[in-house]
Formats: sequence, structure tokens, C-alpha cells
Amino acid sequence: MARVTFDGLGKVYPGGVRAVAGVDLEVEDGEFVVLVGPSGCGKSTTLRMVAGLEEITEGTLSIGERVVNEVAGKDRDIAMVFQNYALYPHLTVRQNMAFPLERRRAHGGWLDRLVTGRGQEAREEDRQIEAEVTHAAEVLGITDLLDRKPGALSGGQRQRVAVGRALVRRPAAFLFDEPLSNLDAKLRVEMRAELKALHERLGATMLYVTHDQEEAMTLGDRLVVMDGGEVQQCASPREVYEAPANRFVAGFVGTPSMNFLEGTFADGTLRVGEAAVPLNFDGLASDGRAVLGVRPDRLRMGDASDAFLLDAEVIGLEDLGDRCDVRLGIAGAEFIARRPASELARWGAGSSVQVTFDVSEGHLFEPGPHGRRLS
Repeated sequence: MARVTFDGLGKVYPGGVRAVAGVDLEVEDGEFVVLVGPSGCGKSTTLRMVAGLEEITEGTLSIGERVVNEVAGKDRDIAMVFQNYALYPHLTVRQNMAFPLERRRAHGGWLDRLVTGRGQEAREEDRQIEAEVTHAAEVLGITDLLDRKPGALSGGQRQRVAVGRALVRRPAAFLFDEPLSNLDAKLRVEMRAELKALHERLGATMLYVTHDQEEAMTLGDRLVVMDGGEVQQCASPREVYEAPANRFVAGFVGTPSMNFLEGTFADGTLRVGEAAVPLNFDGLASDGRAVLGVRPDRLRMGDASDAFLLDAEVIGLEDLGDRCDVRLGIAGAEFIARRPASELARWGAGSSVQVTFDVSEGHLFEPGPHGRRLS
């Protein structure tokens, strides 16, 4: 396995359209890094530059100690698992998994060895390929599928085959381009767990792209949150969730999204209409307009004993079985409070309530969609 290093990596298409801007990142040997962001943020283009499927127009990319900007994808010692699996329908699972090894062998002069009488060497290569395929199939639990063709497999089984085809190559790094997006919800959860376990067993360098932030949170050692072709934050999943670098990251990571409320900040207090929220944050650059952020599961219904209360109107409720989401109107903004299902009967659409939260769990941001986190 190997380290993958991005140094000012960028992609500019003809006409000056910038898809990726100056990505600086080091994926450590054996690390699982997830590129996550909304559609069009540049994450897939970044992965495709690593794979050699897109030309690098700015910066450098290194795999191990080698700069690979001008190296063809097939010679970069990487293996990629695609969203659509990219299996050959006329080949069996065994043949699909063996294909990259057969291709490598062909380039190494296997036919010449066979023609010139070095058949024993060629047969030994056959046995090695079979052993690699068998081992990968055992790791992925698909030994009973080896003689089937892709058309006879479920989506989850095809995904395992695609991973197995990458696994047999023993590459320096694995690349995954939204590999679970075509699976149903239950199977996605199962495959997430399998991929995580596979990484732990192999200790492999993995670079993974997804737009699903829940998938990113559960898989990655680190998350690279992207928007507009730029890296917004690179940190552990817990740090991204608890200390988002800016308002975009705060709103993108977490389900439901973080609630936001704009007000005027002065002397440690955020004023929103008639309400005053005593945030008491230190180290703020200046007073003025600011945006309060609070996670839905941190918001609770208040009472007279609380330090502050925000007046709210119940807009609607969503029953999620073990919990409920209460949609609230607060000072012209819509909030969501995630509450236990036992509270479902307490609230009705149109009723007036008061809400509060622990100020230590609030966040303060500069105004604007990418306003930096102040607290």
C-alpha cells in the first residue's frame, strides 16, 4: 500500500470552467479517506484524476514517492470500483475477478513463454491467479458464486464481485466511486459494514467518494468535505460533526441538517427579535450580524427554569417510529427538533411552544453560505 499526496491539485476544463481548485491532501498509507459533498462539488472529478481518467491541469499527484501526473491510469498501481460495477456480462464471476491479472500477465509476455516451451512457468502463473481469485472470494464470501455470470447475481453480489476484482490486484490504493448508490437502503447498510471490516482486515489505502454524508461518517477515518470544487474541511468524522469549519459543513453533515437562525451578536449575547441567547463565546473577532446553529437533537422544549426561551409555533410533526421530528417556526426560520416518540402526542400543528438548548452545544457562524465558524 502507499500514501497518496495531492499538492494544489486542480482541474480546469476548456472555456475556463474550474471543477476542482487547489486540493492539498495527504492520504496516509492504510488510511480510509472519504470525499463527500453535494452533486457537482468536484469530488468525483478529483477521484477520476487519481485514477488517470481525467487529465490533471494544475498541481501534482503522487502515489508513494512517484509523481504520476503523466503516468497512464493502468500504470499507477491503483484499482477502482465503479458505481455501475463495470462487470463483463459474458464472463463468469471467476473470469471477471481474474481479468486484471490475466491482462497483467499478457503484457508480461505469457504467450511468448507458452510458445517457446516454457509451459511449466505459464501453468504456475495459472495456479497463482486461481489462488488469488479463490482467496479474494473467500474474504468476500462469494466462493459459491464463482461460476455464475453477473446477470444471475443480485446488486449486492455484483458489488462484492467488483470489490473482489479490485482486491486480487493488491494495488497501492483502492478507489471507490459511489459504489453503494445503486443498492437499496438495507443492503447499503450491510455493505457499509462489509467495506469497513474489509479495510480493517487489509489495512489498505482507500479513497472513497459519496454524496451520502451518513455513509461518509460511518466509513471514513477522515472526511474531506467539498463544495464548489474546494475543500471546506478535512478532519475526523467526529470533529466535522462537533466542530464544523463553516456554515456549509455544518448544514451538510448531519441528518436532519443543523438549524440556523440569524441575529445580532454583541457582548456575548445573540439577539433574535425579542429573545436574547446568552452564548458567552470567547475569541470572536467582532460584534455584528451572526448566525446561530444548533443540532435538531440538541433542541428541547423549555420551561420557566431555563436561562432563555425562544418562542416557536409547531408547523408539523413526522412520526419516525422510535422518534419524531417536530417542525417549528422560530423568528421566520424553520427549525427541526428531534424528540422521543413518547412526546408525539404532546404537540399539535399550530400550537405555541417555547424551546431552548444547552449553550455549550450551540455554534456561531459568520453570515453567508460559507460563513466560518466563530465559536
